[in-house]
Amino acid sequence: MSRILNLINCQLRRDLAACRGRDLLPFRTICCTSRKQAEESDASSALRKRWKDTADTVIIGGGCVGVSVAYHLAKGGVKDVVLLEKSDLTAGSTWHAAGLTTYYHPGINLKKVHYDSMKLYERLEAETGQAVGLHQPGSVRIASSSARVDEMKYQMTRTHWNVTEQYFIGPEKVHELFPLLNIDKVLAGLYTPGDGHIDPYSLTMALAAGARMHGAQIYNPAPVSALNPTADGKWDVQTPHGTIRANRIVNATGFWAREVGKMIGFEHPTIPVHHQYIVTATVPEVKALKKELAVIRDLEGSYYLRQERDGLLFGPYEKMEKMVLQDSWVRDGVPPGFGKELFESDLDRIMEHVEMAMEMVPVLKKADIINIVSGPITYTPDLLPMVGPHQGVRNYWTAIGFGYGVIHAGGIGKFLSDWIRNGEPPYDLIECDPNRYSKWSDESFLCAKARESYGFNNVVGYPKEERFAGRPTHRKSGVYELLKDEASMGFHAGWEQPHWFYKPGDDIGYKPSFRRTNWFGPVGRECKLVMEKVGVIDLTPFAKYTVKGKDSHKLLDRLFANTMPKVGLTNVSHMLTPTGRVFAEVTITQLAPGEFLLITGSGSEGHDLRWIEDEAADGGYDVDIGNVTEDLGVLGIAGPNSRKVLQKLTEEDLSDAGFKFLHCKSIQLAGVPVRAIRISYTGELGWELYIEQKNMATVYQAMMKEGQDEGIDNFGVYAMSSLRLEKGFRGWGAEMNCDTNPLEAGLDYFIKLNKPADFIGKAALQEIKAKGLKRKLSYITVDTDDIDPEGNETIWHNGKVVGNTTSGAYSYSSQQSLAFAYLPPELCSVGQKVEVELLGRKYRAMVIQEPLVLTEPTRTRLQKKAKGKS
Repeated sequence: MSRILNLINCQLRRDLAACRGRDLLPFRTICCTSRKQAEESDASSALRKRWKDTADTVIIGGGCVGVSVAYHLAKGGVKDVVLLEKSDLTAGSTWHAAGLTTYYHPGINLKKVHYDSMKLYERLEAETGQAVGLHQPGSVRIASSSARVDEMKYQMTRTHWNVTEQYFIGPEKVHELFPLLNIDKVLAGLYTPGDGHIDPYSLTMALAAGARMHGAQIYNPAPVSALNPTADGKWDVQTPHGTIRANRIVNATGFWAREVGKMIGFEHPTIPVHHQYIVTATVPEVKALKKELAVIRDLEGSYYLRQERDGLLFGPYEKMEKMVLQDSWVRDGVPPGFGKELFESDLDRIMEHVEMAMEMVPVLKKADIINIVSGPITYTPDLLPMVGPHQGVRNYWTAIGFGYGVIHAGGIGKFLSDWIRNGEPPYDLIECDPNRYSKWSDESFLCAKARESYGFNNVVGYPKEERFAGRPTHRKSGVYELLKDEASMGFHAGWEQPHWFYKPGDDIGYKPSFRRTNWFGPVGRECKLVMEKVGVIDLTPFAKYTVKGKDSHKLLDRLFANTMPKVGLTNVSHMLTPTGRVFAEVTITQLAPGEFLLITGSGSEGHDLRWIEDEAADGGYDVDIGNVTEDLGVLGIAGPNSRKVLQKLTEEDLSDAGFKFLHCKSIQLAGVPVRAIRISYTGELGWELYIEQKNMATVYQAMMKEGQDEGIDNFGVYAMSSLRLEKGFRGWGAEMNCDTNPLEAGLDYFIKLNKPADFIGKAALQEIKAKGLKRKLSYITVDTDDIDPEGNETIWHNGKVVGNTTSGAYSYSSQQSLAFAYLPPELCSVGQKVEVELLGRKYRAMVIQEPLVLTEPTRTRLQKKAKGKS
């Protein structure tokens, strides 16, 4: 310990920039002296070529992500691809990156990004003739607590139905892969073969070589000075060398993303953070090894560690209160000329992690440290990048906000290229949609969340996770102040929404777990409330749009696979992609002739609006589209007594004959104008009430007062999720998304293949129907104990993986676990037995007839039919 502390005092506090003239690691350099020398030659000759004044796509930014986009577009056959780099390729964050590569990702969709990156990197050298410095010794995530063991079992069940190879291993195997490890505290490991590291500079140069091979042009130094949209949706991209007219632009500028966004009026929520890693000199014990050490990630110590030549490289993620944001760049911009510079290192910030690393890997205690890299990497509030076309302006795409740009670069380049070339995303990646943020994600929110996300890099990833920094935003519903102390709140697109409500004696607060936890009992109480009495829920986070104008009906008929509802009626409709996959599920109401109200999920607000606006612009439709999400609050009321409560507050006839299911009326409740739609995601008798935000509290308090005799109370999102599963209701993002078609999802009722309009995806669906389905959505019960499915678990049959769950919950009505699952058609028959993997154990499951509980409209109809017969 004394040796490393002496090094810290005398050597490690200096700015790494002072060492940049030393060629410390000539073969696999981290301080990047040799990289810089190589780049100087590239930059000096970059513009000795003919300048193009037109392009199909202009990519701005020459880091590994931007160059990957150029490579994939050019290789995919797109002509006239141009990349503009303001200084040198790799300037920014790429050049100093640690270069870790992994197939692993805790999310489902981003596993595909990592997989595509890894497969590209494995073949890129052979394809381009340029070495990339790829090492693949594998990686191990270390579990040293019981919660970590559960987390790894949780991740295994989410991996088995994916293509990535991954293993849950014991301490002996962990030690075999990393023999220098102190395994006293090691309980288990998550082993991913093929993981490792790559030289970011060489990777970028190989991608650039491949892009040029396929016809792309790379100009540098070529800083962009202005971006001007044209009337026909194209862009004039201005540089000191001239202007390029482009069909589209892709912002891939790393920590300059905000500055480029500001050129067209966007405040992208990205911020640079300081990340440090340490490189040692030769360690004799490492040099003596016969094969390269696996990369390890000590999750409790919150650091990664890998072999670097004959030494070691390790990088910690310090806690949120110690980490450093470069927030001045958010306010004042990146300093002119910054590109290959670093920050001053600060070992005090990371000493806690250094000490934990020395305990886990004892040879570090006597290792000489030769470099400390402290450089900027870019974070978004949730640590996920912003990838895809941007809402509010045509043909502006982003590939920004990468905290892990090296491993994302290959897969994101392919993802964007496929989307640009084919007109739709190749798979669902809505968690990275750039439109998930809007004006509510201001600077204070950005800074608070980036701090939290960095500090939480290696926290246990529980299901239903909540993070509380930066909350609440300005997005507060009209009843938030009334409910905030009575419920456990969830965060939905900037809004606070009750997940479940407290009662005296409850174990309150956020207490995450992989098993049933403190909300399990209270949620059952709320389900019983809705089934037997009446409950009220705040649904304000719904995204809400208006579409009107002479072409409104025509536009919506083109966008949606269902027919448009008549005036005063509501239906559920789906927007499909050209290949027939489900892009969105939307509730549509025609308020007046040619005037429609569209309601979609909170997380889809910008995602769905962009799709609608783009089709309107591309098709030349004469419509006016408005986003009224923040203008309107929404209260849901549901349960057998809901009609009685509302009837006390209005003169409108709310009887079944006077206000039918899926009808909409403008009424007065407690003297307040309300647009009421008879619909409820619980499947029970109920209404959604759309109210001006300022009047929400008045209506809410009136309902709660007048409903006392009917047993009225609050319920939250968790109860609604359980109730909707009992009724067999699908959910967008789970049972349907851009990876599924509506026929396999069981949405046939809403898909009108015989309607005259040629809706998007119609031809593809007709072809899918003719060929037959390869899988179907099934409804299953699961025999569990203290755990319930939640979605994305692996399903087994006769020892083989046959499918996956999409969502799950406990059914309080039937006292059993329920789930939706995709299975092969031959395993979809009622009574079919399968197994669902939960936390490393396979539980018996069975396909049943859906729904488990009939909806209120169905029950009412059957009752009327039975009376008629009697």
